[in-house]
This record gives sequence, C-alpha cells and structure tokens, in this order.
Amino acid sequence: MNDPSSLNLEKLATKLKQSLGIIQKQDIQIVSQILNLQTDDRIQFGDDCAAIPDGDGYLLLAAEGIWHILVETDPWFAGWCAVMVNISDIAAMGGKAIAIVDTIWTEDTTKALPLLEGLKAAAQTFNVPIVGGHTNFHSGYNALGVSILGRAKNLISSFAAQPGDLLVVAVDLEGEMHPKFPFWNAATQTEPIRLQENLNIFPYLAENNLCHAGKDISMGGIVGTLIMLIEASKCGAILDLNSIIYPPGVNLETWLLCFPSYGFLLSIMPKNLDIIKKQFSEKNIFCASIGKITEGSQLIIQSDKQSYLFWDLKIDNLILSK
Repeated sequence: MNDPSSLNLEKLATKLKQSLGIIQKQDIQIVSQILNLQTDDRIQFGDDCAAIPDGDGYLLLAAEGIWHILVETDPWFAGWCAVMVNISDIAAMGGKAIAIVDTIWTEDTTKALPLLEGLKAAAQTFNVPIVGGHTNFHSGYNALGVSILGRAKNLISSFAAQPGDLLVVAVDLEGEMHPKFPFWNAATQTEPIRLQENLNIFPYLAENNLCHAGKDISMGGIVGTLIMLIEASKCGAILDLNSIIYPPGVNLETWLLCFPSYGFLLSIMPKNLDIIKKQFSEKNIFCASIGKITEGSQLIIQSDKQSYLFWDLKIDNLILSK
C-alpha cells in the first residue's frame, strides 16, 4: 500500500489523467453532439440508465459494449462482465433488473461458446433472465454487447448531488484482482444469494430517500466516476485519499482507477451516514465517507495537509456519461 502522507499529488494526478479509462469517457461528447442528445422534462441524458417514467415509477434501460481485448483474451469473463455491469447500472439507480438481451458476433461457433457460457453463468447467478437478442457466428470479428431492462419506484440519479453532501464509497473488498486487467473481482466466486442481496440495498436507499445521487464505479475507477457524478450535478468535490481503504497488495493509483465488480459512489446528507453504513456493514461491504460535495466545478484531491486541483469542469473537457 501507499503511505498517503508521502504522496506526490501532482505526479499521481498526472498518471490518473493519462489513464485509458478516463480518456475514453471523453469520446461520449462526440456521440452526444451528433445524435443531438438533450435533457428534457421527462428523460435526462447522462445517467447510468435511461430512466423512463412509467406509471408510479420508472423503467430503466441501459446497454454495454464489452472491451474487445477482454472478449479476445478472456471470453468467459467477458460474457460474465457483460451481464454484471448492466445489473450494476440498474442497481446504481435504485432499481431491480428485469431482463437482458445480448448481441454477439463471432468468427465461428467455437469463439461464441465461452462468451455464451459466461453470459449464462452470470444471468443464473444474479437471477435475471436473458430473453433474446441478435446472433451472428459468421462475422469477420468477435464482439459482444448486452442491454438490460429494469424498474425503479424511486431514483438514485447522477443529477441531484448537493453541496454539503458527504461523498460515500461502498465496495466489496472480499475478492481479488484480475491477473491481467485492473478489475477487482468480488463476484465470480461469491454465493449467488449474497450477490443478489447486496444489490437489494440500493432500492432500499432510493425508496427511503436516503441518498441524493450516486453512480456505480465503472471504467475510470473512483476518480473517473466522481468526475461524471459532479459534472451531472453541476457541483465540485473534495476527494480525501486518506479515507480510501483498498485491499492488501493493491496500490492506491491502481485502486483509484480500478473497476470493482461491486463498487458505488453515493452523495448523501451527513445525517444519513450511519444508517447507510449499517446497511452495507450488515453485508460485510466496506462503506465510508471519502470526501464531500462542494459548490463550483472543481475536483480537489487531498492527502493530509496537501491538496491538488485534479479537474475543473469549466476548463477540462467534459465527460458527460458512461
């Protein structure tokens, strides 16, 4: 582990900014501009899922295309992740997943089998059915995309963080790092019932109005996800590196950019911290305040008496969404 007191925040910030996960997020600007995606009175663009008003709640719709390198080098795990990340998006908005569809292209049937086995294993583990999709086993390349439908009674969105809120992280530390990629795997060897119960915390938080805003920690890790959160909420933030706990054998830089199988950032009123921590601690999930939401447009990282301006949304390119 790193000793936070010995950190060079400028060097750390430089490395984090150069990470692939954060850089790729900026590509979404191009999509938004060409498709003319705009926020309206019913559906806001830029959240983990599209939240579509429906009766007394919301339908949640999301999709993920899986990194081509993961598809090629670890196809079973790619199939698993395709389901898992979509289910995490639904949970992050206070919802429960209903059904999944997949789109798979492979050069032949042999290349498809481990992808399909990974999809099947994750769908069974999380108890969310795969109900259809599109298949091509005679493609010139191998690729996988998955879409998901869910429902929420009340939302945890990315747009409602408030200055004065505590920034809280919830992450399952009972896992191991993927041998090749910055992915913290606390899922594939875990009992299905535990995984399902852990996700049920978020509908509880949403339906009891315990959380202003939140996002699941995605590619770009804690840092990239936090930038997306404050951008959507038009706020700033202070990230306290001393408050971040990470597993033995993993350094701070890696952890700040790591994609955990169960990891979420929440923006909450200080009075709700104890009850929220209790929900996670009962499931042996680490939960702690790691900073606060502020007015303005700046993300400040700090360690002991040091502080450093990491990102300013009025100057740096916007990220928009995942």
